[in-house]
Amino acid sequence: MDALIESFDAAHQWLFEQLLQPLMFALGLGNLLADGYAATGWLLVGIIQIVVMLTAFRALERWRPVEPVSDPAAVRVDVIYTLIHRLGLVRVAMFFAVEPLWDLISGQMRLAGVPSFQLDAIWPGVSDIPWVSFLLYLVLFDFVNYWLHRAQHQFHWWWQLHALHHSQRQMTLWSDNRNHLLDDVLIDAVFVLLARFVGVEPGQFVALVALSQLLESLSHANVRLWFGPVLERVLVSPRFHRRHHAIGIGHESEGGRGTLGGCNFAVLFPIWDQLFGTADWQLRFDPTGIRDQLPEEGARDYGRGFWSQQWLGLRRLLMRR
Repeated sequence: MDALIESFDAAHQWLFEQLLQPLMFALGLGNLLADGYAATGWLLVGIIQIVVMLTAFRALERWRPVEPVSDPAAVRVDVIYTLIHRLGLVRVAMFFAVEPLWDLISGQMRLAGVPSFQLDAIWPGVSDIPWVSFLLYLVLFDFVNYWLHRAQHQFHWWWQLHALHHSQRQMTLWSDNRNHLLDDVLIDAVFVLLARFVGVEPGQFVALVALSQLLESLSHANVRLWFGPVLERVLVSPRFHRRHHAIGIGHESEGGRGTLGGCNFAVLFPIWDQLFGTADWQLRFDPTGIRDQLPEEGARDYGRGFWSQQWLGLRRLLMRR
């Protein structure tokens, strides 16, 4: 493990010194070198993720695909979303946006005498062991993510944005980041603030995001795969998450057409769905999408290209308001 960390640090330093640092000096941004160094870390992590996706996950899709890829153009748009997110563009933007807000909040908390909170300090000698604190953060983030995901399916205004994610009829390993940018801003703001509040170190935050994103890419993959009767209840599988994207199942309540709800909201750990009664364990691989996309249900247009999808999401939101 130490050797891997050292190799990553060396690659990080080399990429920053050879690529980003000269560019920042040329643009007169020398005062932002520390931020540029952090951005280089996100870039490197994103490159590693994409390599894993193109090799291991793509091999799984070729091995046992759920369905043939009949709409490659839709998949190419998802690739654009993935590159925007995995190469750190959204996270870096959120850092600059949330940092001043957090400074304001933390300053007011100190003035009010509110003590700071460090999650890794709850059990000295145990919770501050790096791998233990990492697991604590991972569980906490996933728990919060579960409830945020349910909220996206509960509130009509939020569903108008989140529906873009569910509108993909051709799910692949690239589909995880197919989101409306405003939806991403809302979710990412919560997690950046949460990370600051519980004392997550920057390096751990990068690792938490990277691991979560990789597992989410796997769960969206076009592969006929489940993890067996035991592991299936420990980690979200492609089978488990595809059920969440199934037409009329993953986005509706038991009331059916026109309602909001769904099942299998967990992002990493299905335990949350088990605890709160939203798990669906049927071993099926149904078609994905939203009911109102079907020709017989009105054939609603969610957009074919990146910008049309973003515009139509805003239009749905404004019309709902």
